[in-house]
Amino acid sequence: MSEELSKIRKEYEAGALDESDLADSPWPLFRAWLEEAIAQRDRVPEPTAMTLATVSPDGRPSTRVVLLKDADERGLVWYTNYNSRKGRELAANPHAAIQFHWVALERVLRIEGLVEKSEPEAADAYFASRPLAARIGAWASEQSEPIASRAVLVARAAEFGMKFGLNPPRPPHWGGYRLKPDRFEFWQGRASRLHDRIRYRLDESGRWIRDRLAP
Repeated sequence: MSEELSKIRKEYEAGALDESDLADSPWPLFRAWLEEAIAQRDRVPEPTAMTLATVSPDGRPSTRVVLLKDADERGLVWYTNYNSRKGRELAANPHAAIQFHWVALERVLRIEGLVEKSEPEAADAYFASRPLAARIGAWASEQSEPIASRAVLVARAAEFGMKFGLNPPRPPHWGGYRLKPDRFEFWQGRASRLHDRIRYRLDESGRWIRDRLAP
């Protein structure tokens, strides 16, 4: 197996990053890359999927995939169960990192910053827009907790479906998080492993500092 893995190779030739084409802020490039990934959903499945990394109070990191649901210069928003492992870890340590990997575009985008809960009004509106089964599922799943079998989950979904009918309210333990970026890193694959890496860092005055990193 290890020999087979060591033989896997890929050349990267889809694009380039040149400082002369970049703005002083990372947001224009973020929007351009995200819009391009969404526009090419036939080649880029789940373009809004992002890996979220958090750290436990004892320093143990963990990752999971969440879906981006809103983004502007205030930050990136996703929705989840506040009582889940990621919710507990964010309550203890609000520093987090996000990564998008758009394989077909040969791009990786890494974002770091502090996380806060987003506005409850926005969570209410988004929750109401979800399919009924997903809204019931938010009540049924005690996310990250052990369960005896899948039958337990199905039974809980039936229980809450009977309780709420067609209009389940947003659970008090479910809502949005917003990561407020202080660092972006744009990675564009290039030939001969001489990849382009452009980093933006927010300084103490609120100004973005841009530099190039060695691959």
